Amino acid sequence: MTPGQQAETLAQRYLEQQGLTFVERNVRYPFGEIDLVMRHQKYWVFVEVKYRSANQFGGALQALSKAQIGRIRKAASHYLQIQRLDVPCRFDVVAMDEGQIQWLVDAF
Repeated sequence: MTPGQQAETLAQRYLEQQGLTFVERNVRYPFGEIDLVMRHQKYWVFVEVKYRSANQFGGALQALSKAQIGRIRKAASHYLQIQRLDVPCRFDVVAMDEGQIQWLVDAF
């Protein structure tokens, strides 16, 4: 298991402990990827997991670019269309730096 896959597993467990329900993982399209799809109350939550083993390049939160946000939004829109879902959704980020977890609800 790669460090990224381990981070996604830890993020999933953490979010489940916070009351979210797991739906799907690593949803990939040619134009974008969703790390985790979860449910939280009435929301479908698309989660981007960011992991950095060291802060020398700015940490996990700084690793999320505008282009990447655009790809995640496009992938989520496509996911909702394919699943025929007309539901409220949000985009969360789980950032992991040196063993610490930060959960940003409705991050973008």
